[in-house]
Amino acid sequence: MLSGGGARGAYEAGVLAHLFEEVYPQLPAGFEFDVVSGTSVGALHAAYLAASAHFDAGPRADRLDETWREMRVGDVLRVSAGDLLGVPLRALGVSRLARRLRAGAEVIGGLVDIAPLERLVDERIPWEHLRANLARSTPGVLCVSCTQVRTGLVHVFMDGNLADPSPWSFDPNATAALDEITPRHVRASAAIPFFFPAVRIGDRYYLDGGLRMNTPLSPALRLGCERLLIIGLKHLAEPGETMPIYPEEVIAQPAFLLGKVMNSLMLDRLEYDLQRVDLVNALIEQGEQTFGADFLEKINVAVRAQRGADYRRVTTLALHPSKDLGALASSSYAKQGARSLGLLPSLLTSMAQLGAPEGEADLLSYLLFDRSFTEPAMDLGRKDARARTSEIVDLLSS
Repeated sequence: MLSGGGARGAYEAGVLAHLFEEVYPQLPAGFEFDVVSGTSVGALHAAYLAASAHFDAGPRADRLDETWREMRVGDVLRVSAGDLLGVPLRALGVSRLARRLRAGAEVIGGLVDIAPLERLVDERIPWEHLRANLARSTPGVLCVSCTQVRTGLVHVFMDGNLADPSPWSFDPNATAALDEITPRHVRASAAIPFFFPAVRIGDRYYLDGGLRMNTPLSPALRLGCERLLIIGLKHLAEPGETMPIYPEEVIAQPAFLLGKVMNSLMLDRLEYDLQRVDLVNALIEQGEQTFGADFLEKINVAVRAQRGADYRRVTTLALHPSKDLGALASSSYAKQGARSLGLLPSLLTSMAQLGAPEGEADLLSYLLFDRSFTEPAMDLGRKDARARTSEIVDLLSS
């Protein structure tokens, strides 16, 4: 399960690189995940994992390394002076939006030019191998989660032999469909609102799936998975760790507030979902102790009728950054300096940092697609995954 979080995805790439280099060789020959599910930048990595399944472990890790360690802001974000000056007009629904609608373009809105992201998705993911890998069930299914603009609901696109959208027919807050996943699906899932334009798929427009389902456990659970490896992008506070109290002048800063809103939308859901999994596991265990070994079989008659999928025991292993990625972005930005990013990208990143307290840059951590941040974030992902290698191997080989 691969989370979303913009430039924070470098951490996720570090974890994946470690899996390819040091975990896969310890697993049975030919191992591959049954279900790969991703949202936002996690959708890019999910598509990469599925499309590169035929690669040897070393080349799979090397391509991730090359992409994130050499990344510059211009590889993902391209902003012109007209884009910045036209923000008020686009906020009123005119300017670029009107031009794009008249031209019949495939994207609508957004602050930045999507061309660099399109090129990155097209070139760094070996799309020509995706169909063959899915046909061999390596992986069995690729799931990409987006948010549909018109309804605001999560929509899960799924592709592969294990794909089954039927459990979603019971859910009023989400939909799912079989589709041949393409670069367009990934770009839609990674389209952070306001910054990136919405992407048309079929006759509807889609944005970042992280708005409603940032760490996509739901597809894996509804498709019957019993063991989940989850990569989160939020640092969890240690027991006893206190949160800072911000002065009023900090709280009033739009960039600071937007960073906290992004965290709330894109990072906090995972903790709730994992608690739900633990609750169901505890319910099953206590129920069998109290009512007998057939407790789960009996209650699943009602559960299946209500949600289209059974309850079952699920083992999870969630990896989280051992350091706050917002703080890491702040220190990286301070060392690198805005000017090295280029004039217009530096204006954008400076706006994202404006008003943030010292040592914190939540909004910036989503936008700093620059090796000054992505390289240490990737190193952190490798380090954290290495510390839990034995747990990962046990989970995936049991």
